[in-house]
Amino acid sequence: EATSALMPFRSQELSDPNGLYYGQNAITGRLLHLHRQGLLNGNGFYLGVSGSGKSMACKIEAAQIILNTNDEVLFLDPEGEYSEFVRHLSTGNDCEVIDISTTSKARINAMDISAGYSDNPIAHKAEFLLSLCEQCIGVGKLNAMQKSIIDRCCSNVYRTYVSRGYQGRVPTLKTFYKELQKQPEAEAKEIALALELFVTGNLNIFSQPTNIRSDARITSFCTRGLGKGLKAVGMLVMLDAIENRIALNEQRGVRTWVFIDEIFVLFSYGNGVEGTTYSSEFLLSLWKTARKHNAILTGISQNISELLQSEIAKTMLGNSEFLVLLNQAGSDRVELARLLQ
Repeated sequence: EATSALMPFRSQELSDPNGLYYGQNAITGRLLHLHRQGLLNGNGFYLGVSGSGKSMACKIEAAQIILNTNDEVLFLDPEGEYSEFVRHLSTGNDCEVIDISTTSKARINAMDISAGYSDNPIAHKAEFLLSLCEQCIGVGKLNAMQKSIIDRCCSNVYRTYVSRGYQGRVPTLKTFYKELQKQPEAEAKEIALALELFVTGNLNIFSQPTNIRSDARITSFCTRGLGKGLKAVGMLVMLDAIENRIALNEQRGVRTWVFIDEIFVLFSYGNGVEGTTYSSEFLLSLWKTARKHNAILTGISQNISELLQSEIAKTMLGNSEFLVLLNQAGSDRVELARLLQ
């Protein structure tokens, strides 16, 4: 055993050229530098209990990206943890903190769609609307007929806009709502009623044309003001807005880094019940295609037990080459060890 301690290759070093700094090797004392873009899949996770340093670690990584590259950095921030960080990093008019709440003036059109959004933009937008309607109607309550109606109405409201090369007036949730009301089926009226709160009710902030900047290099989407019951809907709309931004940045040749805090909300929401496949699969679709569109996604979570209840989340964890595992709860350590072997 004493002799084996002298073997030179007992510790793996991470020292990628032009890599970002992620800490210190506990065995050799050398600095860890990793180039996430060079991995087969640069997407990853920061996992750890509350107070273990997830936010600090993410801010250290984001600061290096902002100060050393021309890449864009976006935060999906349910608790407002990154707002001050973004403001302090601003070097001029290159940052924006977007507070999404019923009292703010910021408006984001949930139906926004940009060129390059997807290889099949209308079908992909239909997946998003299925996710959104599911959050409004309830977990697992969308039946086959309702799904078909949502898909049909989505095609109707987007067909002309997309065929004209994304020119003209962008459809809004109000457009989709009115299209639902035109349908003869009773199920269409039920869907419209479930969406009413977000179209003509007090939470109509997602049913109006977008009035925020789309060119800020550092952006934080803060949904803290929506409250717990509406956080999942807000995060979903923000995620779709981020996907549109990724598409625009790809056309400009700009890499996009996305940090998604409290990512477990998109997998498990409401009394620990696993989110329906639409919400989680919408995120999974973005997770799979991010590299192709010059983007790197990072999930942040302290509720690891809820993440591990979702098969889709476990698939994403197992396929991510970048994982920062900070202090874990005892039960979570066992589950993570089993998942990651």
